[in-house]
Amino acid sequence: MGEVDTYPPGTFCWIDLGTTDVAGAKRFYRELFGWEMEDLPAEAGTYTLCRLNGKAVAGMHEHSEEEGVGWTSSISVDDIDGSTSRAGGLGATVLIEPFEIPGASRMSVIRDPSRAEVQLWQPKGHIGAGIVNEVGTWTWNELVTPDLDAAKAFYRDLFGWTAEDVPGALPRASFALGDLLIGGAHAPTEAEAGPARWTVSLRVADADADAARAQQLGGTVLLPPMDIPIGRFAIVADPAGAAFSITVFAGPFRSVDRS
Repeated sequence: MGEVDTYPPGTFCWIDLGTTDVAGAKRFYRELFGWEMEDLPAEAGTYTLCRLNGKAVAGMHEHSEEEGVGWTSSISVDDIDGSTSRAGGLGATVLIEPFEIPGASRMSVIRDPSRAEVQLWQPKGHIGAGIVNEVGTWTWNELVTPDLDAAKAFYRDLFGWTAEDVPGALPRASFALGDLLIGGAHAPTEAEAGPARWTVSLRVADADADAARAQQLGGTVLLPPMDIPIGRFAIVADPAGAAFSITVFAGPFRSVDRS
């Protein structure tokens, strides 16, 4: 498993980076993950498509200083207008109404009732990532929010996700859509202060080596590598400050089967 042809509605399908330093981000992620960069014309400047072995894995685009930096997650839907309207009726704030990205998708941006932003994505030529759950690609989405109950209710009602509480020191849950594992959620630790957010994780072969490599490339290690039940992970930030996790799995774990 790795290459993807389609994403079921209600599953994550794409990640992209908004950054104040696109040139620096290209260097960093190229060196860290071996991504190939392709600049595409867009209404607001240039959109960079990141590929691994020719397959789309992520995107990046320029942000102003006011917009800040960060990774964004997108959820596939089959009716962007209906899903956006329904999200608003369930208590979300619609930040950007549905709009067309020619040749790619129709998308919108919402802030869920737990205060985390997420994009809704109706494919119109671009399904999302063409390869996932492999070394150097995106593999997991984790919601960090102090209001897990609001998040559980919202995503249940909007997409039919079920939530299962996970025992641990912090309130934590996993999300599923039928038999598909969608992602996770947990209350923030002291080190995770800040607004509620969906975070992304990229799969690596060696969390310790890649955390050190990220630092050598000008990034920051926010949480040193540590063991978790499914393997080992660390939280790092790129040189502009966009945070993400890197994870190595001890067994055959994979996130939602997107094939």
